[in-house]
Amino acid sequence: MGDYSAWLGREEVRRDLLTPSLLARWCATLDRAEPSDQTAPQGLHWCLCTPDAPTSALGPDGHPKRDESPASLLPPLPLERRMWAAGAAEFLAPIPSGAAIERRSRVISISEKQGTTGPLVFAELGHETYAGETLAIRETQTLVYRDAPPSGSPPAPPPLGEGRFDPGGWDAVREVLPTPALLFRYSALTFNTHRIHYDHPYATGTEGYRGLVVHGPLIATLLLDLARRTLGSETALTKFNFRAVSPAVADEPLHLAVKHADGALILAARAADGRQIMAAKGTLQA
Repeated sequence: MGDYSAWLGREEVRRDLLTPSLLARWCATLDRAEPSDQTAPQGLHWCLCTPDAPTSALGPDGHPKRDESPASLLPPLPLERRMWAAGAAEFLAPIPSGAAIERRSRVISISEKQGTTGPLVFAELGHETYAGETLAIRETQTLVYRDAPPSGSPPAPPPLGEGRFDPGGWDAVREVLPTPALLFRYSALTFNTHRIHYDHPYATGTEGYRGLVVHGPLIATLLLDLARRTLGSETALTKFNFRAVSPAVADEPLHLAVKHADGALILAARAADGRQIMAAKGTLQA
């Protein structure tokens, strides 16, 4: 499909500020109280150092265009659909409100694979997020690019089946309804103009989804919030890994679940019929 060697090791630095107003809007979006010590809850860092491409530099899907220029962190790819497929974060230090933020990003790998629905390109990025001079978060992010669905393909995900989510075997469960308003607010917090999250005709007619798509990092954030609620701590985890399994659609209930296993937390997001949407694991503070 292409030679991407010129992009391997390419780096980008973005800067931001964790303002009290951002912290307040993030908590309001999740319908929760602000932390008493004004420390960033785990997951808020995905709303920092966001892309700031001019509107004229956005592609048809709402993401910043990728090109051959040295300023483009990722190469131009012929594949049209993008998804945040997986992530792994290490929480090394808290981020206080008012902290100056710097995120250093690097392209680790770009690889091609053949999936059941056609060619795929996986891009793995490494990010280091600093609060002042302190390294606060180290993470890897896996993006996947694929072709638009052929005309006449059934929408994804499939309609809800007759099964039901089974809460048995979990220590705690929580049901959340991801409304279009929640998706809009999270898109605003992350400055994410990917049209699958707010443009219903585009999401269904062009990208072949069954409705508006819930952001992968939003689902991961809801799982981190479930860990907080379960453990009673804003900084309960030292590591958090997640993998997207299937899309979640707006206005359909999400069942969030957590259980302890071998000194770790196992977390999951499931659809109403039990379909797995996201799998995650958290490492507890010693």
